[in-house]
Amino acid sequence: MAVQLHPSIDSGVKKGSGSFAGGTLVCNCKDRPVKVGIKGDVAHNHACGCTKCWKPDGATFSVVAVVPRENVTVLENGDKLQIVDSSAVIQRYACKACGTHMYGRIENKAHPFYGLDFIHPELFQEAGSAAPGFAAFVSSVIESGVNPSEMPAIRARLREIGLEPYDCLSPALMDVIATHVAQSRQKAA
Repeated sequence: MAVQLHPSIDSGVKKGSGSFAGGTLVCNCKDRPVKVGIKGDVAHNHACGCTKCWKPDGATFSVVAVVPRENVTVLENGDKLQIVDSSAVIQRYACKACGTHMYGRIENKAHPFYGLDFIHPELFQEAGSAAPGFAAFVSSVIESGVNPSEMPAIRARLREIGLEPYDCLSPALMDVIATHVAQSRQKAA
């Protein structure tokens, strides 16, 4: 049996359409589901092993991507949303009834990712958003209860489906963070 990572990638990574115009994220409630509209395609879609990201039942990883915050609109049942952990850098808005994280927002204007909201593309009603391109914080799944002896098989499976495993973010995103820090220091000097 293959290593189980996340339902949306366990059978392989499905390519995006290349022309995804956005869609509607829907929580898992049968009654009055929360709906969040997203304009445009997602960026930096990836499997994430951190302990903060929402994962569907039985998943080892979450699948998360970013979109510009101005492209996120709560469409229905926003009264069911609450912030999961107000002390966290990413303010994750989850449905109070089913627990599904609908979007995460960074309010700190000095943060390198300020202006980007984090979403879970598997919640789209529509197909075709950009596919995951890497796996981040892979070792963190150990903190979630995965036996360390399983890590070689997990990394092998991630590579098999085309997701390079990192124990931080992808090199491109780490470059964004380092550039932001360097520019912030230059402005302060």
